[in-house]
Amino acid sequence: MLVGVGLGPGDPELLTLKAVETLKKSYKVYVPGRLAAELVAPYAEAEIMDFPMLTDYNVLNAVWKKNAEMIAEESRDNLVSFGLIGDPNFFSTFTHLKRVMKRLYPDVETSTIPGISSITSFAAQTGAEVDASFEVSDGSDSKYKIRLKASRPLEIIDSFKKEGYSKFTFAERLFSPDEVIITEQENIPEKGNYFSIIFAEKE
Repeated sequence: MLVGVGLGPGDPELLTLKAVETLKKSYKVYVPGRLAAELVAPYAEAEIMDFPMLTDYNVLNAVWKKNAEMIAEESRDNLVSFGLIGDPNFFSTFTHLKRVMKRLYPDVETSTIPGISSITSFAAQTGAEVDASFEVSDGSDSKYKIRLKASRPLEIIDSFKKEGYSKFTFAERLFSPDEVIITEQENIPEKGNYFSIIFAEKE
């Protein structure tokens, strides 16, 4: 199994307990840079994997393919971690790596352990208080939308469809014993609760 491990914003005290335990149990740990390697060092020896900051997708795809091939052999029968700054699902090197793995090595299971992201780190360090809807952008076109407190998920989905969104995930009470995750739209319930989320994607 390949696990993307969020290491948080850079403070060694902001790693989660689950991240630490996973790093300790891993057969191999990869990281994309020096700062991530330093955060991992107390728990495991990490190998820095080259992911150049380029915009040439032909070059990048070749690098991702090469790295995926290396990881696939080790992660089929072992726990392999890829530790990175922030959260592995938000603007992350691991997202690209995971996509390549799923395409070329679908037999290798992948998962992620969330880490404190730059968004929540920013709020903590600057005293920003966000209690209403807000927008996050890296300058690219918006392809995703998240709706919290999705108590009427089907109505929300209908409104999102008018904006061009076509793929939806419903989640409720995440990381609790009563967790619910539904990816098939026909199975999404009419009602959710305060802890319900709709994730919308443009395909």
